Amino acid sequence: MTPENVLLAGIVGSTAYGLAGPGSDVDRLGVFAAPTVAFHGLHQPVESVVSTHPDVTLHEARKYCGLALGGNPTVSELMWLPQELYETRTPLGDELIAIRSSFLSSKRIRDAYLGYATQQFRKLESRGDGSFSSETRHRTAKHARHLLRLCWQGYTAYTTGVIHIRLEEPQRFLDFGERVAGGDVDAARTMLADYEAKFDATPGVLPASPDERVAEDWLLRVRAAFLPQRS
Repeated sequence: MTPENVLLAGIVGSTAYGLAGPGSDVDRLGVFAAPTVAFHGLHQPVESVVSTHPDVTLHEARKYCGLALGGNPTVSELMWLPQELYETRTPLGDELIAIRSSFLSSKRIRDAYLGYATQQFRKLESRGDGSFSSETRHRTAKHARHLLRLCWQGYTAYTTGVIHIRLEEPQRFLDFGERVAGGDVDAARTMLADYEAKFDATPGVLPASPDERVAEDWLLRVRAAFLPQRS
């Protein structure tokens, strides 16, 4: 991947949330544009580029839009990062940030965030009563704090129209993770059920569907920008 076609990239994950500790990985996420002519050949261009050490995930612009329109929490956070966490910004990347609200919708935010949170809960629920190795306990604490984060971020986006990345009280999430890892799985079960009830009882401020027209207009500008120049 050449630097010229990365439109927007930054540091995401625990570092962005304020939950990183000693030894935490630094995760990076970005969106890039494949050359427009590549879509007209026999083989479609690659949709994602993923590497480890360092941990970097880059999605092609079309795939990125599809994931973001679906409310994908991991993908969506790239457009809502604190300014200092962006490492690559281009005019088209800034345009993407400017239209970020058009990707949000009530049902997709609810389904995506609660869906991811439920996955985290299933992982920690399967580990029993806390009588496991220190490494397993560490993973359980991580899953528990991200369970709470997903519920909080999703509900906040649902009720305010803003995805807050940096947690205002990170210690609350860290303490919750340790509590669940210590064997109090019921605390996680109750918290998840409470958030499900809050979603059900609250109309929310987001539209019923994302504005795909706005996303498509941006994507067409990306395609135009990466057409070969006529001589």
